[in-house]
Amino acid sequence: VQLVESGGGLVQPGGSLTLSCALSGGALSLYVMYWYRQAPGKKREQVARVTRGDITTYEEFVEGRFTISRDNAKNTVYLQMNSLQPEDTAIYFCHANRISGMGEEFAYWGQGTQVTVSS
Repeated sequence: VQLVESGGGLVQPGGSLTLSCALSGGALSLYVMYWYRQAPGKKREQVARVTRGDITTYEEFVEGRFTISRDNAKNTVYLQMNSLQPEDTAIYFCHANRISGMGEEFAYWGQGTQVTVSS
């Protein structure tokens, strides 16, 4: 399984970006999908999650501004980011995770896409 993120870039404060994460070599429908981010000098942190049943959860610092969604037919997960602020500047990573019926964990990461919020 491979994950490839896209859609990052430079945006002004208050602007919007939509990140995409394409999964290949497997079926997105099997996985719980996450977006994480890592700012310079900081630990990687979870941003949002969407379950196989389309239940979404968000960290408090993005609640109401970011929206995670999945399109199993396209094997793609998205992160719509609105009202971006300089503190949202980070590398954003896509993460796929599932537990098999035998209890084996399968976890994959993308290479990340840079989001820079600056005037």
